[in-house]
Formats: sequence, structure tokens, C-alpha cells
Amino acid sequence: MSQKILVTGGAGYIGSHTVLQLLLGGYETVVIDNLDNSSDIAIHRVRELAGPNAQNLSFRKGDLRDKPALEELFASEKFDAVIHFAGLKAVGESVQKPLSYYDNNLIGTIILFKVMAAHGCKKLVFSSSATVYGWPEKVPCTEDFPIGATNPYGRTKLFIEEICRDMYQSDSEWKIILLRYFNPVGAHPSGHIGEDPRGIPNNLMPFAQQVAVGRLPALTVFGTDYNTVDGTGVRDYIHIVDLADGHIAALSKLENPSIGCEVYNLGTGNGTSVFQMVAAFEKASGKEIPLIKSGRRAGDCETVYASTDKAERELNWKAKYGIDEMCEDQWNWASKNPYGYESQESTT
Repeated sequence: MSQKILVTGGAGYIGSHTVLQLLLGGYETVVIDNLDNSSDIAIHRVRELAGPNAQNLSFRKGDLRDKPALEELFASEKFDAVIHFAGLKAVGESVQKPLSYYDNNLIGTIILFKVMAAHGCKKLVFSSSATVYGWPEKVPCTEDFPIGATNPYGRTKLFIEEICRDMYQSDSEWKIILLRYFNPVGAHPSGHIGEDPRGIPNNLMPFAQQVAVGRLPALTVFGTDYNTVDGTGVRDYIHIVDLADGHIAALSKLENPSIGCEVYNLGTGNGTSVFQMVAAFEKASGKEIPLIKSGRRAGDCETVYASTDKAERELNWKAKYGIDEMCEDQWNWASKNPYGYESQESTT
């Protein structure tokens, strides 16, 4: 019997790639997404990529804050586990609209957890973030570092982690894995699904991608005076397919009777500067990326990268792809879909 997994936010960037890997891995998958910051075209594309396994995918448009609809979904389907991605995710926007972030991310999650508990579904993989490390005193970040957050988005991740720990303390039937992602980039090698942010992108690679296809004139680099190899911020970039595979490894780990509430970093364990990443993307795309150098952005850290020892040891998972493949796959997606999923020029 294949397991049936509910994926919240499964039409988004990380969600859609994970749904594809689930289907290819033989899981039955139900996606719920309110399509606030995603497209149902991603779901159609995932079906195409999944081939015969596409029959194991169903999609519900819905919001986690709509408790009656969620109750109805759990009453009609028996889920073995939930992978919880759904939430707003732009750091800058969260500073401007904190209540919107707390409402969407916290209230939606609390309702989801209540409905899961009521229906006896107590296996969870939660999409957390390296933002919970704040500005770490040293690197690489290990899972036992002190945690804090420098913006409302990061705090929602932090609070949900704490809620998960409290739930497990109160009821040991819960089995929870918290995955702290570092910086997901790239796209599926087919170029059929990828990152398609609404409006001006918040992250480096989608921004560079939009410059490369001619949608934006130049890439703004925030902070060129950090104490790093070239003055720009250093991050741990991870290929989206490696990240998706980390979720499959986490689901397998939930079958272990000794799992309670565990945290794992998903990254490569290597730091790459903004300028280094831009150079790799210029090489992959054959395009020059004009740069505008700007001051540091509030809340940004100098250097953050992961220790991945725990995930390698306990999840039997390790990132396979390097910066070159991340940039090649990102460009493949961008060049085929210059305006994302809604593009008239995109190949279908």
C-alpha cells in the first residue's frame, strides 16, 4: 500500500518540486493551495512530468484558515502524513505587513494541526528556515545553535517550530521533522517547473534570472562591505531537487518509532558569495548581469551556511548538485519560461 501524503502549499516553488519527487517515489499525493502566490499551471506541469504516476495526484484549492473545508478534506481522505509548506514568505513584505504574516502563517498552521490531531494524523514534516538562526555567531550552523529571528517572517517559522515542540511534549504520538532550509535555487532539469515569484523578486536568483531575460534592467546587490571573500553576503545555496529529495528522506525517517520532534538542516554545507553566484549564472546563461551596488539591507546577515552532518547521518541524505548545475537548470527554466507560468511565450 502506498502512503497518502497531504502537501499544503504544493503549487509553490518548493512544494511543486517536492510533489513531483513524491509521485515519482510512488506516493499518493493530495495538494491543498490557495494559489495566493502560486499557479495551478505548476500542478498541470507536475502531472505531465510524473507520467503514469500523475494519476496519484489530486488538487484542492483551499485556505488552511478555512477550518470547515479542511475538516471535510480530512474526513474524506485518510492521510499517512502531512508536509506543510503553505505560508507567506517574503522577508521585506513581512516587515511591512506583520499581521498578514501572523494571520496566514500562524493561524493557518494552528488550524491545520488541530484538524490533523482530530483525525489521528500525527506525522508531520514542516518547512522551516535557516532564518531561525538569525545572525549566527559562527558558521557552519548546527541544529543545536541558539535560535532567534530578525523579522516577522522568520518569527512565524520560529513560533511554529516551538508549537511543534510543545505539541510533541504534550502528546508523544506526534512524530515531527522540522527541516531548516538554506537558500533553494535552480529548477527541475526539464525546465518545465521552476520559481515564479509575483512582482519584484525578493531573492537573488529569480532577480538575476529576470535581468537575464530582459524583464529587469539590473540586479541590485545589497551590501558590498561585509567581511567576506569579496565583500558580499555569503549563503548556502541548495538545488531545489536536492531539497525536494530531503523531504522524501524525512518521510522515511518518520517511520522510525524513536522519532519525536527532530530538526535537520538542508543545505550543501558550502558558502557562496553573491558575486560568485552571479558569475556562475552569467556563465550558465551567457548573459551579462548589470549590477547596482547598494547599502546593506536591514536584517541581512553576513555569512550563513549549514552543517549538514546530522541530515547525512540520520536521514541518509546529501545534496548532490553544485552551483554550476543550479545555475544551468535555473537558466533552462528561465529561457523557456521568461515570464513564468503565465508566459505567452513559454513552451507548454
